[in-house]
Amino acid sequence: MDTFAAAAPAATSTSSAPTGAGLLLDLLVRAGVDTVFGYPGGAVLPLYDALQQEPRLRHVLVRHEQAAVHAAEGYARSTGRLGVVFVTSGPGMANTTSGLLDALSDSIPILCISGQVQTASIGTDAFQECDALGISRPVTKWNAQVRSVAGIAPAVLRAIREATGGRPGPVLVDLPKDVQAQPGPRAIAAAGI
Repeated sequence: MDTFAAAAPAATSTSSAPTGAGLLLDLLVRAGVDTVFGYPGGAVLPLYDALQQEPRLRHVLVRHEQAAVHAAEGYARSTGRLGVVFVTSGPGMANTTSGLLDALSDSIPILCISGQVQTASIGTDAFQECDALGISRPVTKWNAQVRSVAGIAPAVLRAIREATGGRPGPVLVDLPKDVQAQPGPRAIAAAGI
């Protein structure tokens, strides 16, 4: 994608290697994202920890996950840019459906990043686990669950293309907590971009 060719250099980090969450944030910045809307919870704490170290992104804290999607819709409508949302697993993700449906109906490009329980707990009815893909399938253009750090870049890049290409609309990437926290490649170039 051309939006990645002229990206700003990566922010310096105090850790030796970025995490999956740090990789995700860097991809968003390289795609031109400057604002995200969200409501934190346990399954996205690694993402919010990485966000604290990322000065290139502004986070707008909302009071409910549905409000995050509607705020991102308003942002996308008024700026012509991709609206980005961060929410936690289970009820947090499920609360996004009304906003995602509205974005789908009105052709608004939204990227929703939902946290998920650790990969080993998926399918065990763990605390606040939900079928994020099944729930979001009818209200998104495309959705995916990432099961490894190596899968973050391909999923996020495809999600951005799907959200903004053709008839715009919402997409969802479900990201387990352990994948967010795992060490990632030292640079985006190591991910094949």
